[in-house]
Amino acid sequence: MPHDTPLISTIVAGLVLAFIFGAIANRFKMPPLVGYLVAGVLVGPNTPGFVANAELANELSEIGVILLMFGVGLHFSLADLLSVRALAIPGAIVQIVGATLMGLALATVLGWGLGAGLIFGLALSVASTVVLLKALQDRHMVESEKGRIAVGWLIVEDMAMVLALVLIPALASLTGATTAEVHDPFISSLERLTGWHLNIVGVLAVTLVKLAAFVGFMLVVGRRVIPGILHFTAHTGSRELFRLAVLAVALGVAAGAAYLFGVSLALGAFFAGMILSESQLSQRAAQESLPLRDAFAVLFFVSVGMLFDPRIIIEQPLPVLATVFIIIFGKSLLSFIIVVLFRHPASTALTISASLAQIGEFSFILAALGVGLGILPVEAQSLILAGALISIVLNPVVFYLAEHIRPRIESRISAGVELATAGGPRIEPGFEPALIPVSAERAEPPEDERRPTALTGHVVLIGYGRVGTVVADGLKQSHTPFVLIEDSEKRVATAHDAGIEVVVGNAASPESLALANIAGARAVIIAIPNAFEAGQAVEQCHRINPAIRIVARAHADEEIAYLQSLGAEHVIMGEREIGMGMLDWIEGDDQQSAAPAMDPAPRLGPGRQFVTSELRARTAATVPVAPPIPVETVTDVSGAAKEAAQVEPSVEPETVEFPAEPAPTETPAEPEMAAIEDEPLEDAPEMPEAVMPPAVPDELTYAPELPRRRPASTAAAPFNPEIAPPETSDT
Repeated sequence: MPHDTPLISTIVAGLVLAFIFGAIANRFKMPPLVGYLVAGVLVGPNTPGFVANAELANELSEIGVILLMFGVGLHFSLADLLSVRALAIPGAIVQIVGATLMGLALATVLGWGLGAGLIFGLALSVASTVVLLKALQDRHMVESEKGRIAVGWLIVEDMAMVLALVLIPALASLTGATTAEVHDPFISSLERLTGWHLNIVGVLAVTLVKLAAFVGFMLVVGRRVIPGILHFTAHTGSRELFRLAVLAVALGVAAGAAYLFGVSLALGAFFAGMILSESQLSQRAAQESLPLRDAFAVLFFVSVGMLFDPRIIIEQPLPVLATVFIIIFGKSLLSFIIVVLFRHPASTALTISASLAQIGEFSFILAALGVGLGILPVEAQSLILAGALISIVLNPVVFYLAEHIRPRIESRISAGVELATAGGPRIEPGFEPALIPVSAERAEPPEDERRPTALTGHVVLIGYGRVGTVVADGLKQSHTPFVLIEDSEKRVATAHDAGIEVVVGNAASPESLALANIAGARAVIIAIPNAFEAGQAVEQCHRINPAIRIVARAHADEEIAYLQSLGAEHVIMGEREIGMGMLDWIEGDDQQSAAPAMDPAPRLGPGRQFVTSELRARTAATVPVAPPIPVETVTDVSGAAKEAAQVEPSVEPETVEFPAEPAPTETPAEPEMAAIEDEPLEDAPEMPEAVMPPAVPDELTYAPELPRRRPASTAAAPFNPEIAPPETSDT
């Protein structure tokens, strides 16, 4: 084996140390990225010991940026991007100008020139792609309105930095830089072919034309070619080729955008993902690129730590503090004011401000270019690197503070609105009554409500995906009081439209569980598919209320054992239920041929009856159901029983209720429950919950001793054997 292997040693040292210090940071309740940065400092050239190759680490981190932006684009569409243009475009431009002026002021105080101040300010104005997206992903905000605004803001900043990288060499020639000037290859070739020397205006015009050409090319050609490549690969049936096709598209489009059109790698990857998001394979593509994306994103933070020199904190503490102040406080305050002035709620303004309160990869590129052109002093580059590392470390703290000061700021805004509207008739026409122009209908969207529930003795449902919606419908049908815990903005809005009480947040958070009153609940239904996240929720619920009954879902026997070890009373494996449902269909078909009047289904409670009828109605096109009642017409159990009674007059109405069968006589322990279920629903006496005997099990509690004759879950879409269905969208 060769002794000089810088690539292998850099990857191994970076990932191993990042894992060690990331685990230590997580143990002390800090974000793992703090450990990644510390690992980079330890393998960097400014600390003793092993020194990794900084150039290779920087190139590897670019792959992480490409895959991260590609993944974000997969969750976006052109309509999503255009929907936030009214705020993202002017907001990002104003914020860049304001932060640049603040950096220019600090540069003037430090005695630098105009060109150095402008580049220094530009470097402080642009946020890190990786840090911003990771913060949004950790809080499940990428697909929310706040996430769309933040990503749209970031895209505008990236486009502005592309223009800046092209214009800085021209600026260097005007300032008389003595070092070699760096030109855009396309512009240099154009100057050689035409014999013209382009000034700043000409360079700017050519750059805008290239950007427009790239966007047009992606919308016209890329929209047809990229999905076609992945669909062709999917039909080969090879998962290996499909994964390779995803990586080839992401990296190839990013590199082509950079080399042919002069845009950034991140911007090219984002457009590739956004074009692919219109395809049915977008979720599968995101799933295939996830492992590599996370690994190379870790190397990005390691590469940032390698550039940091800890001595600058001791040698120049005041300039470092001033730089950090501009990044965290100056940019955040400016962003907050901009968002509020555009009539968005304070919660959105705080999220955008916290997201942008850091700098990253574009700042390093600008600093390196400025130093290479002789415009920016080396001292300024060190300040930018120090400000980047400190702001990245403090970014989770900024999010924490923003969340905790949000109620106080919103109360002040509400008080200002009431004060301004108190003298309603005296307000001049044509002027908004609010002191801060936040419209009443947008002052507080329902997804941001954090009020505790007033329910007791209720059911807590965690997750509102494909399984969670079925469970919620059954709980509503059986009039069972429940509260939902969900953190996806789209699903929260859907649940609000359905009249469901929602606690917005992560189910593993003690605060969210306290708002859902886990201590006073009688059962928890965990409908999320991720076993690790479900395990955290099970552990927290069991810790708060050891006597609570918990039912969860899993995809493997190991997950069942894991969840049960944490306190789950019952765990249902979807694949097993599907297999039992298939066997039930075969057995039911055989029994139908032998005795068509008999229904082999077990007796179910009202909630389970509704769930079963809904699932059967959804699969009616592919799964035949035994007569006498067609599945398409069974929407009301009592109505079905009447029709069956008219067809079979010799059978009592109480025994033809669908999908139940006559109660077995050998189980006299539950006479009251059997009597209630045997009667038609419309004639059943209306009983309050307090009258129900406590020994009767809940309708949705799946008793292990009952024979499973119906599938617990049914896919809503046809299964493609070439592409496995994405599990991440099932939450």
